[in-house]
Amino acid sequence: MDRTAKQQVVSEISETFANVTSVILADYRGLDVPTVTEMRHEFTKAGCGYRVFKNTMVKLAIKDSKMEVMSELLAGPTAIMWTTDAPAAAAKLAVKYAKEQQHFQIKGGYFEGQALDAAGVEQLSKMPDRPQLQASLLMTFLAAPTDFVRQVIAGPQNFMYVLDARKRDLEEKAA
Repeated sequence: MDRTAKQQVVSEISETFANVTSVILADYRGLDVPTVTEMRHEFTKAGCGYRVFKNTMVKLAIKDSKMEVMSELLAGPTAIMWTTDAPAAAAKLAVKYAKEQQHFQIKGGYFEGQALDAAGVEQLSKMPDRPQLQASLLMTFLAAPTDFVRQVIAGPQNFMYVLDARKRDLEEKAA
């Protein structure tokens, strides 16, 4: 590969990683081509990327950036999975494949300025998705007004219960 082609690959990697939310690195030695093709398809379907770049090219692309912390993980054959939307999406798929395929070993990753080890990627995979977080936030916002309405209604409602009990008591005495 000549120098201009290498520079083009490095700039492509830099552009790809410019807007990522998380990156997962894995050793894929021993996987057959149909399995890798299926994995690549699943990652693409989930809105993630899956590629194998030369480690030196990736190191050059992330040099002097916030992602440089993961450069020590770039050794040996490395599959790179990334996402620009939901940070946990790539991690969930990578952890799933690591459990299913004995030859697919997670090396680590990157999330919010920090390099992750394999355990960190596992923790990232357990993070709720965006719709789950939005639903949780909505329920939190709705809880206070709902409780307020219940408190406002409680006084008159309890007064009505007292009046109803008095009415029944008078009706029983009259009968």
